[in-house]
Amino acid sequence: MAEPPAKRRRLSDAGDNGSTKQPVDIPASLSHPISPPRKKVARERKLIPSPIQLTTIRDLPEESNIGAVSLHYLLGDPLIAECWEFNYLHDVDFLMDHFDEDTRSLVRVHIVHGFWKEDDPSRLSMEEQSSRHKNVSLHAAYMPEMFGTHHSKMLVLFRHDDTAQVIIHTANMIAKDWTNMTNGVWQTPRLPLLTESHKPSETDLKIGNGSKFKFDLLNYLQAYNTRRKICDSMVNELEKYDFSAVRGALIASVPGRHDVNEDDPSKTRWGWSAIKHTLRSIPVQSGKSDVVVQISSIATLGATDAWIKRTLFDSLSLSATANAPKPEFKVIFPTPDEIRSSLDGYASGGSIHMKTQSATQTKQLQYLTPIFHHWANDSEKGKIGDGEVRDGGRNRAAPHIKTYIRYNENKSIDWALLTSANISKQAWGEAANGSGQIRIASWEIGVLIWPELLADKAKMVGTFMTDIPAKDDLDGDEPLVGLRIPYSLPLQRYGSSETPWVATASYSVPDRMGRIWGG
Repeated sequence: MAEPPAKRRRLSDAGDNGSTKQPVDIPASLSHPISPPRKKVARERKLIPSPIQLTTIRDLPEESNIGAVSLHYLLGDPLIAECWEFNYLHDVDFLMDHFDEDTRSLVRVHIVHGFWKEDDPSRLSMEEQSSRHKNVSLHAAYMPEMFGTHHSKMLVLFRHDDTAQVIIHTANMIAKDWTNMTNGVWQTPRLPLLTESHKPSETDLKIGNGSKFKFDLLNYLQAYNTRRKICDSMVNELEKYDFSAVRGALIASVPGRHDVNEDDPSKTRWGWSAIKHTLRSIPVQSGKSDVVVQISSIATLGATDAWIKRTLFDSLSLSATANAPKPEFKVIFPTPDEIRSSLDGYASGGSIHMKTQSATQTKQLQYLTPIFHHWANDSEKGKIGDGEVRDGGRNRAAPHIKTYIRYNENKSIDWALLTSANISKQAWGEAANGSGQIRIASWEIGVLIWPELLADKAKMVGTFMTDIPAKDDLDGDEPLVGLRIPYSLPLQRYGSSETPWVATASYSVPDRMGRIWGG
């Protein structure tokens, strides 16, 4: 047998004569202590608060009002020098009470309304109230369409520190809307003065950026000057401000006839043509999706579903993503039970409208009922959908907010619109005629947002009872944008015996205050 190989001696072993061996040269890299490899530091996920906020609800607990804003929060800054207030209903005293008490008599307040008849009771009431405030001016908007309204809801503020701000919201300027009804608010940052005069180029007018938003907003405001120079001074002033920090697309309606085939970038589109044109440039996730339309009024649309499907829903279905499947549409509208059990009971139903009396309206109800869903989503008769239960915290605060949101099957949101526009031809415009024109009756204003506007490769998820998303709300490490959802999920389809709230009907079942409703 061969002898086993001799074991290698350690460098420290002694020699045969007892003397210590001289150290052997070794590479320097082996003479350093060995440490474990450094751990990779996980990248902190960027969390972006919801660009849309809810208004505070007086009779809900504090945890339901996290992140919500009050009218005093919006108007109580003593630095406000001038305020332009656009709305449908106005309570002048209520508005003035929410400015800083030390400066409210100094703020130059302009109220833009749509009551063009000099003997209109609403106009007479506003004139009587404003006579007590020397710093308030009333302006009647041009109303060329008989059945149109001045329905836009917006505040434009100028401050003494040379900043301006635009606030688009959904509440009438009356106490009822700012107390116990659900409404939404979108605000620009404080806008500084431009450092130099800048005329936007076509590159600047990319949909979603600040220059395009400013361009469309100024075009909207200039439309008020058709007959009288109502907003001329304000437009001249607002032109001086830098909108580069603004992220959002203005979606507005101006009464009149408008060419939908106009492809001039120097023109602003209105109504369904505006949302259709804008959505063509916004990518969506592949796969199934739902567009949830949540509104507070539905006008008479016709005996067939031609307008709502071919004009409104088709416009809301477009995207920049090739071969994206057409979304399914769901409409949120409260039932009589939801109005009865709301914080203000039947009184809140006075602001929520749909009619079912005529033959045409009865046929309309037939094609809308299959897509109707609850506001509170806690009905014993409704048909609940699949998914995790998420509480929006506003089940008992009746809706006056209007939102249009595209949800995709990947549990994220492609885009969201906050607007004053309900489901009506007056708000969005009639179908285009043979000449390629649409006819719009009402003034409306809203803002469209999508995640890539706020951060590169961002995703958007719904947030509930908070404005800030959690990092694990969606898989991945991309920036995560929150979107404050006012209703609870999953949605609940109407049961077979359920009907929408009709303010002109009578209801004998007492509400939570013990009152009945006479219609």
